[in-house]
Amino acid sequence: MKNATKTTALLTAAMLLISAGCSNGSAQTTTAASTTTTAATTTTEDTEAPETDAPAEESGDSDKVVDAETGEEYEETDVDPDAPEKMKVAALKGPTAMGLVKLMNDSANDSGSIYDFSIYAAPDELTPLIIKGEVDAACIPANLASVLYNKTEGEIEVLAVNTLGVLYIVENGGETVNSIADLKGKTVYASGQGSTPEYALNYILTQNGIKDDVNIEWKTEHAECLTALTENPGSVALLPQPFVTTAMMKNEGIRVAVDLNEAWNALGNGSSLITGVCIGRKEFIESYPDAVNEFLDAYKASVEYVNTDTDGAAALVGSFDIVPEAVAKKALPACNITFISGEELKAKLPGYLQVLFDSEPKSVGGKLPADDFYYLG
Repeated sequence: MKNATKTTALLTAAMLLISAGCSNGSAQTTTAASTTTTAATTTTEDTEAPETDAPAEESGDSDKVVDAETGEEYEETDVDPDAPEKMKVAALKGPTAMGLVKLMNDSANDSGSIYDFSIYAAPDELTPLIIKGEVDAACIPANLASVLYNKTEGEIEVLAVNTLGVLYIVENGGETVNSIADLKGKTVYASGQGSTPEYALNYILTQNGIKDDVNIEWKTEHAECLTALTENPGSVALLPQPFVTTAMMKNEGIRVAVDLNEAWNALGNGSSLITGVCIGRKEFIESYPDAVNEFLDAYKASVEYVNTDTDGAAALVGSFDIVPEAVAKKALPACNITFISGEELKAKLPGYLQVLFDSEPKSVGGKLPADDFYYLG
């Protein structure tokens, strides 16, 4: 604006000079020029810019953004427009939920968290929700993941192995069972029918030639199985951790008789006993790949915390009412909580599912899942 004022002043001065030159001659021109310079200086300092109705230019700091594809304008915020509003994650009471507790706690204390966690007591409570698409990710028995993949015609992908073998044969009083062969003629309380416990136990009994000589009494939940064991001296049960530890804390006469990991490995089938996996809904994975990968990174960090800080993890397990803190503190080292994803997942899980399929095809849903079952990131 100062440049414009100077220009106006100079034009005025020029007109005065022309006028003076025409009437008074060259001597007066010098005086006039001197006077005009003073006037110009005064005008430059005192003249204000005229008001205008023209809109002010935008500074370039606007928080509005135009979508390159749709042309729509929206306010720019820190929220990712491609992120899901909520990611519903479910787990079962036990090791599959215990590995999540750090992430669950972090989410509970973060008002901006997208995670919505829920915990169920038994697989049959959770299975219908997965089929109906009411959860986006779930921690479930490994064989059930294959069953659901087949049942939904490929709408389920396995994201990670989260638990290795956690199954044990326990005995209440006495030492009549010290090997799988010693189960012949006995009744075994068990829970988890239709999932890993049933098929793993049946496979081991079959390979040892005593499947028809063992009576398995199935209970709805692990807690019900635990009650039957503690209330019946001399009884035998198949239990996973941390329920094994719970039983031993309730009754000093209860002991671990057989580790099913060892019984499985003794068969030399080239695979490992895998208890649990984390699966995802394919539609959700394809819609929100970044959110899924962020979830897996956070899940992995949670598992690492659980495996390195037993006391802290046990406190969180107790706070989420998975099992009491005292039980978790003793059980966590034996829970075989892990996180295996990507190519390692693809290398490890198929062998286990193959063994189950060869033993009982319906244990994996009638056929082995195709390659798109395995999420590689």
